[in-house]
Amino acid sequence: MSALVEARGVHKAFGHVEVLKGIDLDVEAGEVVCLLGPSGSGKTTFLRCINSLERIDGGRIRVDGELVGLEERGGRLHRLTDKRIAQQRRDIGMVFQRFNLFPHMSALENVVEAPVRVRGVAKAEANRRAVELLERVGLADRAHNYPAQLSGGQQQRVAIARALAMQPKLMLFDEPTSALDPELVGEVLEVMRELAADGTTMVVVTHEVAFARDVADQVVFMDGGVVVERGTPAEVIGDPREERTRTFLARMRTGQDG
Repeated sequence: MSALVEARGVHKAFGHVEVLKGIDLDVEAGEVVCLLGPSGSGKTTFLRCINSLERIDGGRIRVDGELVGLEERGGRLHRLTDKRIAQQRRDIGMVFQRFNLFPHMSALENVVEAPVRVRGVAKAEANRRAVELLERVGLADRAHNYPAQLSGGQQQRVAIARALAMQPKLMLFDEPTSALDPELVGEVLEVMRELAADGTTMVVVTHEVAFARDVADQVVFMDGGVVVERGTPAEVIGDPREERTRTFLARMRTGQDG
């Protein structure tokens, strides 16, 4: 069996700045992979490449065996149409730093919107599922509240429910707690812990080292657009081999962003 996510030799540049310099990564179904590293190391760019929000300049990314953003014809790679890329994205949920909820829709309406419009799910079924998901993230009593009536942590939990409503094969989290007040971080991480316990396949860009240590199956430390080291949390966080990893973790412990 091949991995659910397979990245090989992924390169990405913005102008003359090479942000990803040949990233390899496998993510098995049901696995939680946490990407750690200093700001500017390429973590978020790599995550966005998995979802075709950024076009890669070299290498391959496959999700569930299917090339992401590209197709091979006559031995050459061709960019997929925007419509085909949108179809691929249906199977990949993404939660951003900013919640990006529709401000004019209630929490329930935000969760219902995509299954109805994108997947063609019947409104009644989408509503039933949305109520279940809001209950799952601890917001059943806030279903009819608008984003402006919710705390940042509550908005992020709605955003997680909205991504889950599409029943994705894979969930991507881009520093989902970085825009939250410290006292609200725990409630979002708790939902993510529960998703991990339920076997949700997750790739998480985070600075929450304790979360990575407790929840990840695999920790990948990135710096300067390359994978510096990877392994279990006990290996990478508990006993890192590389000096760059040790320096980063020491800075995180003293409250400095590397």
